[in-house]
Formats: sequence, C-alpha cells, structure tokens
Amino acid sequence: MDRLTKEQRHRNMSKIKNKDTSIEIRLRKALWKEGIHYRKNYGNLPGKPDIVLTKYKIAIFCDSEFFHGKDWEILKPTLERGKNSQFWINKIGRNIQRDDEINKKQVVKETIFDCVLQEIEDE
Repeated sequence: MDRLTKEQRHRNMSKIKNKDTSIEIRLRKALWKEGIHYRKNYGNLPGKPDIVLTKYKIAIFCDSEFFHGKDWEILKPTLERGKNSQFWINKIGRNIQRDDEINKKQVVKETIFDCVLQEIEDE
C-alpha cells in the first residue's frame, strides 16, 4: 500500500528526470572537453541512448546502478528481504532483459554507471 496519495505520488514521479541527469551532464562535459562530438537522446536507435558517438557508432547509456541491476547477484538477495520485493525484482529484471536485447543490436553499446564515472573523474 502506498503511503502517499495519488496526487502526491504523481507530483513526485513527474519530477524524476529521464534526460540531462547528472551522470549524463558530467560525461558530456568530459567528452566535449576532449573535442568529441556527440548526439543527445538519439531516437534512431533502440532504447534511445543518452549519448551517441555517430562517427564511431557507439551508443552510451548513463544508467543507475540500482535500476539496471549492477551486481545483481548481490542486490537480489537484499531486495528479497525488503518491502515490496517482488515488484522491485520484476522491475529490475525487466530492465536487465531490455538491456540485453539492446546489447544484441548491431551497435557498440556502453553503459556508464555513476560509480564508474566517479572513478574516471578521480583519476
């Protein structure tokens, strides 16, 4: 059962960004600084990648570690012990499956997680 009213949940969910996230902005700034040109939210490819390097045929997805199942073997047992576990396991499982389908396409796909970007920036 949801703790928020339908209107409160709608307001919260409408504030969640799917473009220009902090991960994307940080990566785009780094690419631009190196003189690498890119396209944002390229709709001509499956999954609508966040950044596409058309010259090199590389699609980059800037994903959240949680929602895309990074370290799924560790995360899944933790979720199983939590509240609303079946919802989260199904949701993340679908995201992983969708990511796998995109990986099978004829394009080079890179997924950048926030933790990886942080390591690159720290170097």
